[in-house]
Amino acid sequence: MTYKLGKQPARHDPRTYRLDNTLHHSLIHVPPTMDWSHAITYDMNGNDRFGNCAFASQAALILTMTTHAQAPIRLSEQQVLENYAQATGFDPDTGANDNGTVLLDALNMWRRTGFVRPGQPGRDYLTAFGAVTPQDHGAVRRGICALGGLYVGLQVPRYIMQIEGDWTFEAEADWTPVGGHCVAAVGYDDAGIRFMTWGGTRHMEWALWDRIVDECWGLVSRQNWLEVEGLSPFGEDVEDLIAEIRQS
Repeated sequence: MTYKLGKQPARHDPRTYRLDNTLHHSLIHVPPTMDWSHAITYDMNGNDRFGNCAFASQAALILTMTTHAQAPIRLSEQQVLENYAQATGFDPDTGANDNGTVLLDALNMWRRTGFVRPGQPGRDYLTAFGAVTPQDHGAVRRGICALGGLYVGLQVPRYIMQIEGDWTFEAEADWTPVGGHCVAAVGYDDAGIRFMTWGGTRHMEWALWDRIVDECWGLVSRQNWLEVEGLSPFGEDVEDLIAEIRQS
């Protein structure tokens, strides 16, 4: 199997709302383990041929959120590549301009102009987003619980590209960086994170997470995560969180 990367270097804006304190003050119950991906089948969505990991992960988070909150929304590979093209100038027909994505740019576009999605309405708009400190495991756990997953950027060491299964911390392996990658964190346990990449889920040890993750984003989506009554699957009302982010 061929795996592609595609995350450009992290870009941080000091104006971006930081979710850490808000997540720690959340009243939501955080169980010792969580896996929103249970029984979900994910798709490669072209990430074996193109560096569109940012939009394969977007599609995975939309599928994860809607599976638990409403009814599953599954983007096609064509739609995922169309979103990649909208954000970066990539040409799905020729493969030209396959240069990857700055995650912050993708998030801002998702919030302001939206991306294609199946069904009605025909575009997916992110309500709000905020940064989460990757090494703050409490905030990471709460973000996954409260928001249905996290949008994660990392720097991949060479040895990871040879692993077909779960990602483990190998102190004596080849840590030469081979590029940036975007994954969808959809669960956790005491040992680490459950995440979606390259069409399926894998587990990553906390020690590896702490070393390679260089950006982590919590996403708030009225379209995908909130039920008809406006509550998350745990019954949490996120309107206060949305208001805090928008006032920042």
